[in-house]
Amino acid sequence: MAQSSTVIMASTIFHAPCTASPSVKPLSCQNYVGLKPSSSVNLRFNCVTTTTVQAHQTRRPFVVKASETRNGSMKKLGLTDAECEAAVVAGNVPEAPPAPPKPAAPIGTPLVPSLPLSRRPRRNRKSPALRASFQETSLSPANFVYPLFIHEGEEDTPIGAMPGCYRLGWRHGLVKEVAKARDVGVNSIVLFPKVPDALKSPSGDEAYNDNGLVPRTIRLLKDKFPDLVIYTDVALDPYSSDGHDGIVREDGVIMNDETIHQLCKQAVSQARAGADVVSPSDMMDGRVGAIRAALDAEGFQHVSIMSYTAKYASSFYGPFREALDSNPRFGDKKTYQMNPANYREALVEAREDESEGADILLVKPGLPYLDIIRLLRDKSPLPIAAYQVSGEYSMIKAGGVLKMIDEEKVMLESLMCLRRAGADIILTYFALQAARCLCGEKR
Repeated sequence: MAQSSTVIMASTIFHAPCTASPSVKPLSCQNYVGLKPSSSVNLRFNCVTTTTVQAHQTRRPFVVKASETRNGSMKKLGLTDAECEAAVVAGNVPEAPPAPPKPAAPIGTPLVPSLPLSRRPRRNRKSPALRASFQETSLSPANFVYPLFIHEGEEDTPIGAMPGCYRLGWRHGLVKEVAKARDVGVNSIVLFPKVPDALKSPSGDEAYNDNGLVPRTIRLLKDKFPDLVIYTDVALDPYSSDGHDGIVREDGVIMNDETIHQLCKQAVSQARAGADVVSPSDMMDGRVGAIRAALDAEGFQHVSIMSYTAKYASSFYGPFREALDSNPRFGDKKTYQMNPANYREALVEAREDESEGADILLVKPGLPYLDIIRLLRDKSPLPIAAYQVSGEYSMIKAGGVLKMIDEEKVMLESLMCLRRAGADIILTYFALQAARCLCGEKR
């Protein structure tokens, strides 16, 4: 059938009366699907018979749901952009699926007028996409520092009070564990040594032995993983025959300045081995400034100091001391670690550490001291670290084993809470497990 060469101005599929060639007899009872031409064009179409409808329903839009089309897309009409725009301007607007009906409330729901609320916060929480868009705090494997226990043996020894944690053989198990952590984005570790009793002494001289367990381990890891960020612990308790963080006088007093002299040598030894960040955890007065001066004097200006700024005399450390066999031989650590009842004192410690050259301020423990983390975050421009200590880890593990909590969800929530409180990095024994969850791996 011959047709006019005039451009067809059309935009939608609709039911229209059939007009055929003279040889085709019109069927007045049927409508046909075709293209709607512009009013200035006199065209005829070959007609395709469709389901019978009432004559008065002509020009009713033919609506197709995307879900009913093949591959979720509607068949194109072959129109140019200009043709589509002209059709819309002429009033031939394409039809889209109708708006979904309002869901019905369950039977018995009371009929009440809407509350006159100008703000409804739930609107920003109504879908996973919106919740993700407005999430204020993020959690990433890059936020984790993985504490690892090491010993001189070749076998990995499980720690009873910390399920899933081991004293790792420094040449074998440690290297494997670090490789696992790096595979899921955890590239920062902190080392804690279990030192043989025969090497412990009242003055902790083994702490600065350049061929001791920690310096040897640092050199090994840096040779295997040059870009690994290694934090170290600077304190005498793993090396002290008294189990305290400092030298103990015969009357039981922990000596401050004499201890700092030993800590400076320990920090320099660790830096010489390749440590990236030294972390004094002893809580002696003035040790950050002294260590900074000692490092700079030896040419280690690039080595950072993460100070245990607010380390409390907490009962949450028990499993850790079992891991390192470092319980105090007598007394407690309350004369140098902070009173758990104190809040303002954390500011005193933070101001001193800042003025002495600390690069990172750490709060320990973590979850029971969220207010202290937030305090330091609000008062200091320095990065803030939180230590989710062994007691926190073991409680979550125990609750999971007893099926009292969902271990994985509580683990991730606890870490998110530490981030929300203001921690930039988190020292956590969950680092590998949490990173695997965040990366979508199964435990």
